[in-house]
Amino acid sequence: MIVIAILIGAIALLIGLFFLLRKKKGPAILSSPNSQLPTLNQQPSTNNPQLPTNNTQPSSKQHKIRRIEIITRKLSNQVFSGSYHSAFKGRGLSFSEVREYQYGDDVRAIDWNVTARGGKPFVKVFEEERELTLMLMVDVSKSTLFGTQNEFKKEIIEIISGILAFSAITNNDKVGVIFFSDKVEKYIPPKKGKSHILRIISEIDGFASTSSGTDIATVLQYFNNVNKKKSIAFLISDFQAKENYTKELAIVSRKHDFIGIQLFDKREHLMEDVGLVYIEDAETKQSFFADTSDKKLRNEIRSQFENRQQNSKMLFAKSGAQFISIETTSNYVKDLMQMFKERGVRR
Repeated sequence: MIVIAILIGAIALLIGLFFLLRKKKGPAILSSPNSQLPTLNQQPSTNNPQLPTNNTQPSSKQHKIRRIEIITRKLSNQVFSGSYHSAFKGRGLSFSEVREYQYGDDVRAIDWNVTARGGKPFVKVFEEERELTLMLMVDVSKSTLFGTQNEFKKEIIEIISGILAFSAITNNDKVGVIFFSDKVEKYIPPKKGKSHILRIISEIDGFASTSSGTDIATVLQYFNNVNKKKSIAFLISDFQAKENYTKELAIVSRKHDFIGIQLFDKREHLMEDVGLVYIEDAETKQSFFADTSDKKLRNEIRSQFENRQQNSKMLFAKSGAQFISIETTSNYVKDLMQMFKERGVRR
């Protein structure tokens, strides 16, 4: 009996200690499976650094612009600056100074009058007259907001525009931009300076077009009207234009150094077999269901793309302009270097 009484007392003591500790520390974690889940009325903590707020949005955009600036400036300074200079020559040579003849100098540059007076050979030094103008015609239509791989077409357009712009100011050239869809959306007159280039990159990054289509004829006509002097002109687009622009291209190509750069996504010509899919045209807003398991349909998509490519190449070649195509997953640095190299050979 004594042993039983002692056991009962010990059990009572343990129960008392359990409830005492429960009262101080709160309910046990396992007392309810939902006790630790937030309710609908709970508000997120404002001290959580992972939660984005409206105050972080501008810095996020500035960080992106800064990142693009670093990438494009590095490429333009280390890779493209010399290639750009070689591909696009100035308007001519102007006399700079006379200096003493050095081994290897062209004897045809000897200034015989100064040589006679000085008693030793002197040569004339000439400098290239640059002060060129680079105009970028940037496609901001809705079709550029497409991408099935790593990046949208618009993002590659932004980087290529930055590379060309920084290469131009490194060579003391002016840079201007025309944003277009199926109309001219905005015109930034040519200027020099780093701040001007950063403004251009920022505009491309955040530009929201008021129209969705693509009209190349309209932007070529506008460009020819606002640029009376000879310029270096790049048309950067996916070239999904419905209207013919043969006449406008021929006029621009006769007057300016004109290059077309086409950006395209892999799935615009190589459709995978993923069954029934819903497709919407970003420019026309037409939508339909397509059975991608149909080999005939996939071949038709590839054939239409290849026909557009061939027509664009023939159109540019006929007008005397240069045309290159860049896939969003390809090495665009290599593609641009090849373009500059071919440009230098053609000159």
